[in-house]
Amino acid sequence: MLEIARYEAEKRSRGTAALAVGLGVLAVFFVAFFPSFEASGIDFDSYVEAYPPAVQEAFGIASLNTIEGFLAVEVYQFLWLLLLGLYFAYSAGGLIASDVERDRMDLTLSLPVSRSHVLGEKFASLLVPILALNVVVPVVVYAGVLAIDQSIAVADLAAVHLLSIPYLLACGAIGLVLSTLVDRADVAKRIAIAAVFVLYLIESIAASTDGLEWVGAISPTHYYDPTAILVEGSYDLAGAATLLAATALLVLVARSRFQRADVGA
Repeated sequence: MLEIARYEAEKRSRGTAALAVGLGVLAVFFVAFFPSFEASGIDFDSYVEAYPPAVQEAFGIASLNTIEGFLAVEVYQFLWLLLLGLYFAYSAGGLIASDVERDRMDLTLSLPVSRSHVLGEKFASLLVPILALNVVVPVVVYAGVLAIDQSIAVADLAAVHLLSIPYLLACGAIGLVLSTLVDRADVAKRIAIAAVFVLYLIESIAASTDGLEWVGAISPTHYYDPTAILVEGSYDLAGAATLLAATALLVLVARSRFQRADVGA
């Protein structure tokens, strides 16, 4: 059981470790920069109010004068929401297409294992880097905040990471569907990145446009707001449930496509 998931997780173990270290270092850099930012004496919130609504939505800017608002913008809206969303969509884009393109899927399917099992375990392997990052980085962030003599609610910090799991899984599910639709892994990965980025832009624009708010509901970012969690202590549990349901639906779509695909088995 779970041999495929373990194999896939082991393949990406070095990448996961490197990503955890890189994100941890970036998080420490931003945390360490905050005291200088705060000591400048500039009321950055007044500048924020002058930004166009679309810009405020795109970067989740609510307040830059507090450590929570600063981290929400610099770490979680950019690194977590956008870059990690793109990363997991990209990674998932090669889960099936890579083996099909390199004629390795034939060998896998020659074993006593169903296509549904193969697809499910490959997708499940994404949980390893997702969980690892959401364990390592919050510890680093919290330690950094304490080191600069600031404070942050532990519950809010934990929630921003816990609620990111359904979001990142949804981004991965988008890549998984594309991985079953496109035989060339590089093409599937690029389309996955483009799809998640376009959905991000759609939500940013729609949320700041009267009468078009409903359009943003098609984007995963509509259901995960790091700024609301850190600055307002608002947890969108219904949004997390929606993302999990969307992930399940997308995985079913990918399974249906993979079961009917001609991969020589």
